[in-house]
Amino acid sequence: MILLLVLLAIASAHPQTLKVRSSARIVDMPLERYVAAAVTGETSTLRPDEALKAMAVAARTYAIRHRARHATEGFDLCSNTHCQRLESVINRRAGSAAAATAGELLWYEAKPAFTPYSLDCGGVTEHASTVWPLEAAPYLKSKPDPHCRRAGPSEWQWAGDPQAITEALARSALRAPARLAAVSILESSPSGRALVLALSGDRETVRISAGSFRFAIGRNLGWNTIRSARYQVRNAGGKLLFQGSGAGHGVGLCQRGAEQMGLAGHSYHDILAFYFPGARPGLSGRGLSWRQLSGESIQLLTTMPDQDGAVLAEAERQARRLTSRTRLTFPRGVQLRIYPDIETFRNATGEPGWVAARTRGRRIHLQPVALLREKGAFESTLRHELIHVLLEAHAATSLPLWFREGLAAHLDGTQASGNGGPPNDAALRQREDQGQARRDHAASAAAVSALVSRYGEETVLGWLKRGLPAEVTKASASQPAASSR
Repeated sequence: MILLLVLLAIASAHPQTLKVRSSARIVDMPLERYVAAAVTGETSTLRPDEALKAMAVAARTYAIRHRARHATEGFDLCSNTHCQRLESVINRRAGSAAAATAGELLWYEAKPAFTPYSLDCGGVTEHASTVWPLEAAPYLKSKPDPHCRRAGPSEWQWAGDPQAITEALARSALRAPARLAAVSILESSPSGRALVLALSGDRETVRISAGSFRFAIGRNLGWNTIRSARYQVRNAGGKLLFQGSGAGHGVGLCQRGAEQMGLAGHSYHDILAFYFPGARPGLSGRGLSWRQLSGESIQLLTTMPDQDGAVLAEAERQARRLTSRTRLTFPRGVQLRIYPDIETFRNATGEPGWVAARTRGRRIHLQPVALLREKGAFESTLRHELIHVLLEAHAATSLPLWFREGLAAHLDGTQASGNGGPPNDAALRQREDQGQARRDHAASAAAVSALVSRYGEETVLGWLKRGLPAEVTKASASQPAASSR
């Protein structure tokens, strides 16, 4: 059965205008004017132009990713901080930043990335899942931010009256003890931000989300009170004293850190790469109409089914051959996506043009088949990526990347040479140096080839599920990494 799929998130399917509710009116706003208004409204003090450009890309991507947030209300986005705060009078430098990056988005796995930002992370960014559990953003993890720390201390404190806090919570329909006496932190995130609080008083203790608590205080007592969730709290002279650092949720781009990066001479791409690792910038492309062809274990997605349809049968044949050779069950639900051109492949995957394919789990992203055939690389590329799918479906989590890459090369029949040690995982993941990438993959292939020669293919394949034996782990660790010479 052929199912027609229209994917609107690919490349430049984003609209050139947005319906924005400003005050009580809904207006059609050109996308780049929206970006300039958002940079003006959300970034009032950034000095370096590169930091403003990074904010422009983040704001544009955020808008495109969330443009249907208010669809049921008849517009795309609102003009306050629920979406992004817009200023009607656009700052000249913000307008220049929007124009300099026009059309540019951050992409992650073929979709506009999740690109939140805050004023000040306090020196440590926060996991996206801590603040937004439903957002798929594995690239936004908690980590130290040396750039923000370089800006100097960002400590704050606020002494709140217990009765005023109780009344503020009540106005937000949140329960608290009748006579609030103490606030304690029950659970914190890995970055040190409060997650769950205990409100105590009158022999009663109430558990409450720290996020709900902070927003209730902010809405009713002012946003300059509890400025972030990175704080400690104690009783002091009849008041509840909150002492913390940072301002905002701390997820994604830290404006304070971005400013320091810009002042140090970093480009806006450098800034985006630091705060959104794994997401890749790309200019607009076009929407694609995909057709899905289904086989026994593999689904093929292509924009040219007449041209690419035969690939499905070839992929299924390759999968059966791999199962026969390795005695490993080929997983079901594998998705093979063939892109119509290199630009779309690069925008969707973030890979450079010299990378023919990318596989993550059971999803294979492939450059245009015609182009790969022209280079004489189609059959080998397809086979290699299917091998990766098979190996990853059965691999122990402890297996190093060099072993998985080397084993794939061995099963693919790659001729290996070299006598150095295998490269580390970071070296195998880099995409900046094509020549070094080839050498590192060759070193992985050589390392596994040596193991097969010594122990036999059946034994080495057995390590896929069990993990490497201690003698192999020690031997590989004792040899200098191939990429270090």
